[in-house]
Amino acid sequence: MRHVVVILDGAAGWPIEALGDRTTLQAAATPHLDALAREGVVGLARTIPIGEEPSSAAACASILGYDPVRDRVGRGAIEAASMGIELAPGEVALRLNLVTVVNGVMRSYSAGHITTEESHTILGELAEEFAADERFEFHPGVAYRHVMVVKGHPELMETAFTPPHDIPDKPVAGHLPKGPGAAVLLALMERARPVLSGSEVNARRRSAGRLPATDVWPFWPGVAPAGLVPFGELRGASAALTSGVDLLRGLATLTGIERLDIPGVTDGPDNDYTAQVQGALAALDEHDVVVVHVESPDEAGHGGDVSAKIAAIEAIDREVVARLRERRGKLRILALPDHPTPIALRTHVDEPVPFVLHGPGLTGPSAAAYSEPDAGGTGLVVDPGSELMGMLLLP
Repeated sequence: MRHVVVILDGAAGWPIEALGDRTTLQAAATPHLDALAREGVVGLARTIPIGEEPSSAAACASILGYDPVRDRVGRGAIEAASMGIELAPGEVALRLNLVTVVNGVMRSYSAGHITTEESHTILGELAEEFAADERFEFHPGVAYRHVMVVKGHPELMETAFTPPHDIPDKPVAGHLPKGPGAAVLLALMERARPVLSGSEVNARRRSAGRLPATDVWPFWPGVAPAGLVPFGELRGASAALTSGVDLLRGLATLTGIERLDIPGVTDGPDNDYTAQVQGALAALDEHDVVVVHVESPDEAGHGGDVSAKIAAIEAIDREVVARLRERRGKLRILALPDHPTPIALRTHVDEPVPFVLHGPGLTGPSAAAYSEPDAGGTGLVVDPGSELMGMLLLP
């Protein structure tokens, strides 16, 4: 038996008045997910333990079958692993966003969705500015997401941070780093500001009417992990994963899951969904489990874009789930968001997410459609969400 996990990142959410008090999952046309729900097992899963930060790191670790508390790895370290960065003792990796702050307000957590090429140029300018300071290393990532490694300041693990996507269109005052290590980062942020202001990249963005990257925003620290059991050893199955973001690729690296490098897979609406699912299906020739992670619904949720979120959900249903259904009878499927990203908040919440399990040998309550209310109506709740992987892999 072969297995596919589809993670519709951030696809769940809250009812929206403009949609007739429906969620984006309810409003989206998802005939293939709905068919899975009618034929399969539907319920809610708590992928984020109560009291934990509702991050994709915790949620996706749960979906992969790990305990996000016991097996916790700081997200900076996960993304560093994705880039092939080996952290030495005493080094802390942090996520580093390029953001837009105007008059003290967080206008954009992504610097207007700056391109990878543009942001790599800016990271190079930052590296040049800080070249004489051996404490800092800048590692360019995808679009606005980067990694900074800091040497000699392990106290950063005790610093309090606010992710920039948690404060859209809100004052940044009160959300800057606090506690041990904060002074180091605040000084770095101040020193970086004129570098960004003088960048030719930002000059061109302003001329084109696009938001410039005005600031760097460090958060999500992590150190080199130890003791994480490889997926194959934990589950007795080989696995591969495809994603357009460093977080999932880093989780794959740390858990011994093969990373699929499929051309056209991105973190946004330009993602080549067809290439992604075709690459995933091809990988089933050599693996028991393939994880297909799609970031686009979450990006739309953070942007507060209802239409884009619906379009992303529909694209996953039309291009990914439809092709998986063609192999029904020979394949087990688990489909779910990692966490909700409500349009009203434009950030994550820790509420349970709707899931559907479909395939031979799986039994349990079904539903008329795939949505938050339909899943809640079955009465099936999987808590902790890490148990879903075991349910998918039942002999």
